[in-house]
Amino acid sequence: MTAETTLSTDDDPAGWAALAELYHRYLTGLLLATVTRIGTAAATELSFQTFRRQHLEAFLPGLRKLGLTDLPHAVACAQYHVLSNALGGVRVVWIPESDTKSWVRYLPPRWIFDGTAVCAVPTEVSRAMLHGWHGHNGVTLGNDRLGFVCTMLTTDAQPGLEGYYIEADRPLAPEERVRFSPGERPRGEPVALPLPSWDPARLAKVERNYAAMYVHTILPALCSVVGVADAASVGRTAARQIGMQYHPAIMTLLGEDPDRPAVPFAVRFARLLAAHGTPATVRTDPNGTAGVRLDRWKLFDGQDVHPAVFEAWNGLWEGMAAMEGVQLWVDARLDLGDDAFVWRVR
Repeated sequence: MTAETTLSTDDDPAGWAALAELYHRYLTGLLLATVTRIGTAAATELSFQTFRRQHLEAFLPGLRKLGLTDLPHAVACAQYHVLSNALGGVRVVWIPESDTKSWVRYLPPRWIFDGTAVCAVPTEVSRAMLHGWHGHNGVTLGNDRLGFVCTMLTTDAQPGLEGYYIEADRPLAPEERVRFSPGERPRGEPVALPLPSWDPARLAKVERNYAAMYVHTILPALCSVVGVADAASVGRTAARQIGMQYHPAIMTLLGEDPDRPAVPFAVRFARLLAAHGTPATVRTDPNGTAGVRLDRWKLFDGQDVHPAVFEAWNGLWEGMAAMEGVQLWVDARLDLGDDAFVWRVR
């Protein structure tokens, strides 16, 4: 007799935390893999495109959700980066100076370059993030006088990524929207900003969404920067490595013993898929083979992504399956015109 189980998306903070951790590590792994397998120039462009895509999609809606739209632009931008990053689990502080000059400091350990990864990230990659996002805030806000001045970089062995938004007395040329001025320091001290009074479940989802947004933007950007063949290859290799490397941590977050999990792999896999916010279904045949079905790819809603994106992303699940000696193959693909993604697990 065939058994069927549908994994719910409604109340699984542990699943959301596990998915956030997996995607956090995959983001860092993709950047490092691009540095080592393609080169610094490609990784720099990948960083720029990832943050520019994310800026265009998330900045204005985020300002509205955080209630910052009525503040002076320099202050609103600085507070946005503090609050949005804090909700994602990133340590950032605000240092006010005036209505036209407002500081932020991203404190070590840097979330995106956690652990020893900070030693392998070229400064160009870190600078590209600022060009991709911070330097475009004024453009998005319709304020051609707003720019960002970076005064410290963790990738240069300085105690944080620090800088300030400044509203100049004249329009800024494109090359002036991000400037570097090592040695400048703020006059004031950090000021604590109250986080939104959201319930714990909503905050857990926000942290998941924060990490997932990076994968949502970096994989299409990888295709654009290195081409679809290399994107599929490099992305999948990095994904498999991350899936294997973080398998014990992910299983622990799901409440399982990594060495002796009580729940079958197919069900745990479906739980991670459902943690994106759409149900996943497991059908187990009498011979022990399971099918895992996902009807909606919420991670890439609204994007027409190349099939190479799936090849890269699917490496995460291949890596996790490999750690348990599980065979995992794809029977159907939503991105290729099928009515769902279906994986076969044995």
